[in-house]
Amino acid sequence: MTTTLVHITTGPADPNKATLGLLIALTAQTEGHDVTVFLAGDGVHLLAQAHRELEGEGTGVVGEHLARHGAKGTRFLVSGKSAKARGYGDDLLDGLNASFAMPEKLVEVAAAADTVLCY
Repeated sequence: MTTTLVHITTGPADPNKATLGLLIALTAQTEGHDVTVFLAGDGVHLLAQAHRELEGEGTGVVGEHLARHGAKGTRFLVSGKSAKARGYGDDLLDGLNASFAMPEKLVEVAAAADTVLCY
């Protein structure tokens, strides 16, 4: 099994790119890859309830993607610094296999991954 890191820094301002990152991560997970999604910068907004209805053109709806990721147990790492700077707390991670992580963790999972995709 290969490992795939999907690093999403795009938030609600670009719904096509943001939902595409979640869709590609879901596709890789469905195809049997060991997937980690790292959300940083404005990408942390995607976990907020206020943005679950965000929809891309042909790339799906954030809330639907997150529900499927939750059912599959996809591992989410969320920049603690980005979340804090945007006013989010621990409840941002509810319902997902998710934890806050520091930049060192991003470097670690990127170095260990067979494939790194950025959105």
